[in-house]
Amino acid sequence: MARMFDAAVLNALHSAQEVRIRTSRQPNRGVTIWIVVAGEMVFVRSFRGPKAVWYSAAMADGQASLEIEGRLVAVRVTPVGDAATIAAVSQGFLRKYAESPYAQAMVAPEILGTTLRLSPI
Repeated sequence: MARMFDAAVLNALHSAQEVRIRTSRQPNRGVTIWIVVAGEMVFVRSFRGPKAVWYSAAMADGQASLEIEGRLVAVRVTPVGDAATIAAVSQGFLRKYAESPYAQAMVAPEILGTTLRLSPI
């Protein structure tokens, strides 16, 4: 079973509008992404689809780091294939980012396959 984030990190991720993700391909450069917390699980998607550099690097080695509140949190990256979870994550994106003109793009059919669950390493 995947490890869970501690309460402080989970709360920070829940309230953060954006975080930066770093991968082994670009460990010194973070890419700004959106993040959704559903219950105690944390999810991200690639706005640019599966060809985004950060996404392909994270998928290649199954790990990344999140920049949150001035610290780096190492995470394991797991693709999500379950339709119910993907739908719940889509609703989370639409709720959290309702004010953004980009919210609908994050639930576009071609983006759904890039849903990733993050868990602490």
